[in-house]
Amino acid sequence: MEQLHIEKMLEEKGFIDEPIDPEIKLVEEINRLKKEKNAVILSHFYVDGDLQDIADYVGDSLGLAQEAAKTDADMIVFVGVHFMAETAKIINPSKKVILPDLKAGCSLAESAPYEKFAEFKANYPDHKVVSYVNCSADLKTLSDIVCTSANAVKIVESFPKSQKLIFAPDKNLGNYINSQTGRDMVLWDGACMVHEQYSVEKIADLMDEHPDAELIAHPECETPVLLLANHIGSTTALLKYIQENSSKKYIVATESGIFHQMKKAAPEKTFIAAPSVDSTCGCNDCSYMKLNNLQKLYTCLKHELPEVTLPEDVIEKGKIPILRMLEISK
Repeated sequence: MEQLHIEKMLEEKGFIDEPIDPEIKLVEEINRLKKEKNAVILSHFYVDGDLQDIADYVGDSLGLAQEAAKTDADMIVFVGVHFMAETAKIINPSKKVILPDLKAGCSLAESAPYEKFAEFKANYPDHKVVSYVNCSADLKTLSDIVCTSANAVKIVESFPKSQKLIFAPDKNLGNYINSQTGRDMVLWDGACMVHEQYSVEKIADLMDEHPDAELIAHPECETPVLLLANHIGSTTALLKYIQENSSKKYIVATESGIFHQMKKAAPEKTFIAAPSVDSTCGCNDCSYMKLNNLQKLYTCLKHELPEVTLPEDVIEKGKIPILRMLEISK
């Protein structure tokens, strides 16, 4: 209801799709507004390159949460998707958190509605809940601890082997963690629309075509893809790997936005997008991440809208599992 209210308010005030003077130099204006309002811009690896370049910090979900936790800015501008901005608001309830486009959601977060997950959890009263950060603020309130793809194995292994666990919402990441830890976590049946679209057959053909290339993959990919991979890791881990590894060519199975940082970090290397089932659908792009652009970033900074707000009880309950994660991840 809160999101719908904000969107209605924005439409009434003319802030959505507001025409921008073509003479305005967006990068200069964004930097000016950022300084004037003491704002920090946090961008995810999956947004377009120009948005990564203007950010004060670019990273994966863990790095972004850590940056949000330590910033002394008055305003946080989150160039990513809604659950990320919610996480920043939970960590910084007194700060204003804004997002260039409220419609920038997440298929994975949407796959685990609060009410249905609460019913699911009730079937396992002796289980603790580990929730992937890619979930709603409401679902975090049902969690004992949060994790990201970068620290998931470490978080799960912080529990005694005897402790039964539920992992939500990504079944593919959950399966991967089970394979790495020997656990048998109960998995919620959710998945990322980008990472579940890869075609293992087409990837195998591409590997035959490029025998000198290594396949690197995000653990949100389905198990058959991960079994082919030379290296599996979070976006930050993949970025680190291509810098330290001796191979000159990589087939990359994660969202295409990471290519911007990979090409900057290793311009002498070649990066090939892993093919999806439907090569015409642009499935390597997250349509939600790509809703962000410089024009919306400028408008959102100018008007300090749309603002992400959360009920006090959600902030208080949601903060506990997030702070537990940050403490373990130090």
